[in-house]
Amino acid sequence: MAIKRGNIKKKNTPVRNWKNQVKKWSIRVVGGFLVLTLLWVLALKFINPPITLLMITRGFEWKAADKGFKIEKKWLNYEDISTNLKKAALAGEDAHFMTHNGFDTDAILKAMQKNQAGKTLRGGSTISQQVAKNVFLWPNRSWLRKGLETYFTFLIEIFWSKKRILEVYLNVIEMGQGIYGAEAAAQYYFNKSAISLSKKEASLIIAILPNPRKWDARRPSIYVNSRANSIMRYLNHYDIPE
Repeated sequence: MAIKRGNIKKKNTPVRNWKNQVKKWSIRVVGGFLVLTLLWVLALKFINPPITLLMITRGFEWKAADKGFKIEKKWLNYEDISTNLKKAALAGEDAHFMTHNGFDTDAILKAMQKNQAGKTLRGGSTISQQVAKNVFLWPNRSWLRKGLETYFTFLIEIFWSKKRILEVYLNVIEMGQGIYGAEAAAQYYFNKSAISLSKKEASLIIAILPNPRKWDARRPSIYVNSRANSIMRYLNHYDIPE
């Protein structure tokens, strides 16, 4: 009696079943991550982030030092932030903000060269990258976080306008011990609203950003004051998003 081999079904082995399950769940996990992060980025295009992991972390660090839980912040719309501060941010933090796609290759290379030469350590992060890591990620450094920072930077550059990126940046960035955003910084350092900051005041706030928990815009060191003066000289060289 002839046997029709074509009708014989091969049974899935345990190994094959395991591989199929891993593949299936990997696709689900990756797909779910992409969908959720995309929705998150799109939501924050219109919704102002109420708090960040950095703020929470710093708050507990402040409390651990027996100084209470401190988070001072107040959201300001883009139009209510001093033009001087917007221009100072570009002059001091991201000279090519209006033209790059989220990453400034020249700035990254220069930072690497300075760091290798043993000079004052400076990163090459753009404003877009700083928004990505401040809004969407945790403060501790790792290769995983750097990879996710790159991913979120691509997303906000694609789906947000430059105006929105700068608005979020100037509202969430750490500007002192427990001080976040332009309005809280302006009130803390100069007892005024961020819309009224002078060129020098705006430049001093941006000048302390490399180390906002150590430097003080009210009592600037010689280095901070020199950096602020340099920022102030170049304010009028920059166009800002309108």
